[in-house]
Amino acid sequence: MTAPEIALTEPIGADGAPLIVLAHSLGTGPLIWEPVVPLLVKDYRVSLLTLPGHGVAPVPTDAFTLDELADVVADRVRELAGTIGTAYFAGVSIGGALALTLALRHPDVVTRAASLASAASLGSSEHWKTRAATVRTRSTSALIAASAQAWFAPESISREPELTGRILHALQDTSDEGYARCAEALATYDLRDRLGEIRIPVLALGGREDQVAPEERQDELVAGIPNARRLMIEDVAHQPPAENGSAVAEALLAFFGADASGGGRA
Repeated sequence: MTAPEIALTEPIGADGAPLIVLAHSLGTGPLIWEPVVPLLVKDYRVSLLTLPGHGVAPVPTDAFTLDELADVVADRVRELAGTIGTAYFAGVSIGGALALTLALRHPDVVTRAASLASAASLGSSEHWKTRAATVRTRSTSALIAASAQAWFAPESISREPELTGRILHALQDTSDEGYARCAEALATYDLRDRLGEIRIPVLALGGREDQVAPEERQDELVAGIPNARRLMIEDVAHQPPAENGSAVAEALLAFFGADASGGGRA
């Protein structure tokens, strides 16, 4: 079996500052973080992760799990972090699932994790298998109309028309097989019985209008993870960094900055 491959950008930002790695959602790309990155680089080095089969990352030839993907990411992040060897991590949807999996499996690499618009499980196994089959048969273009409704609050589209449009174009341009392989990884993702094993600080950040990972799924994370807190953002659905970048940046700066200030509970 061939391990899935990702892409990580060379970090930008303050020399010698802590490293933050940002992961995107299924069918999008690092562009969802464009409103956030300029607000982070004053205090951090920032690297953008591209999921397998998205953008410049190679299309996977074999099935993989979120556990296997997290192991690949941990190895790459450890190399990227250099002598410090650790990083902070934030991800959206499948990227949030990846953040939680890293928190569970690699607390020596990821010391704080932010899960955005995500949950301990994301839909049924049958849902994701059907989604993968749909994409292989009809391409990612078949998902655009439904995704536009699920991903963005109405206020977000009017507030960020150019960026939300580009994100939907990114879905259309995503490799069908890359999307399908990631969807199949979500089919086996379920950390609900293992949340208590996560010991690093976790931020569960959700959008008030998100129907994919609604508020109760954020409450589930906080109830299960010993050192977790929840934050909900108004007028936001399933793509928080693109919908309200300033609010997301403020939340991440406060959460990751708690280490420097000696903050205890997340």
